[in-house]
Amino acid sequence: MPLDAPRPTFWTSLDEASRLTLQRGGRHRRFKAGEHLCRQGDVPDHVLVIKEGWAKVTIAGEDGRESVVAVRGPGDLIGEAGLITGEPRTATVTALHALQALSVPRLRFSTFLKEAPDGWHQLSSTVARRLAQSDGRLTGGGGPHLAGRLAAFLLQQAADNGRPLSGGGVLIPPLSQTELGSCIDASRETVARALRDWRALGLVETGWRRTVIRDPAALRAHAGALRDDF
Repeated sequence: MPLDAPRPTFWTSLDEASRLTLQRGGRHRRFKAGEHLCRQGDVPDHVLVIKEGWAKVTIAGEDGRESVVAVRGPGDLIGEAGLITGEPRTATVTALHALQALSVPRLRFSTFLKEAPDGWHQLSSTVARRLAQSDGRLTGGGGPHLAGRLAAFLLQQAADNGRPLSGGGVLIPPLSQTELGSCIDASRETVARALRDWRALGLVETGWRRTVIRDPAALRAHAGALRDDF
C-alpha cells in the first residue's frame, strides 16, 4: 500500500450514521503507556476502537515468552475475535504510549451489528484483513534473510500505521528492538545490527522507542537486494 494512501480500518470504513451509533453505545477511555487494553485469557466482555495512539498485540507461549504478532493504530477494532467465538481472549493488547479508545460493551456491540446496515460487513472485512496479515507473517514477509524481513516489516508498519513528518521521513510505532525481533522471529542483536547499518546509510533514524524511516524507497530497494543476494 502506498505510504500516502489511507489505510482501511473498521472505524473509517463505517458510514457516519454507524459511527455515531457506535459512539453512543460506548465510552471513551484513556490508557497509559504499558497499560493493557485487554489480556490473553480474559472473558471477552467488550470491544475497543482505537481513536489515537498505537498498541502492540502479543501472544504468550507455553514458556511464558511473549511474541509481538501485530500493531494496531487509529481506527482499528480490538477484541472482535472473542466476541465472534465466545472463547477467552487469545492475545494481550498493550498501549505503546498514551492511547485513547472507544470501549463498547459486548451486548451493545452485538446490538450495533444487528442494527447498523454496514456493521457485519465491515467486521467481516476486518477479520479478512487480519487473516491476510497473519498469513503474510507466517510466510516470512521479506523473505528468508532476517534483515530483509525486518525491512519489510518496518515498511509495512510505515504503510499501515506510519505518520509522515514535516521534516521528511515516516514515524512508525514505537516498538523496542526486542519487540521488533519477536515480530520477525529474530534476536534483539540481529535487529540492532541491521538498524545500526541502516543508520549509517541514512535509511533510518532511531532513538528510545522511536524509529523513523528516512528514505522508504531506498530501504525497500535495500531489502530487495538482501533477498536477491541470499
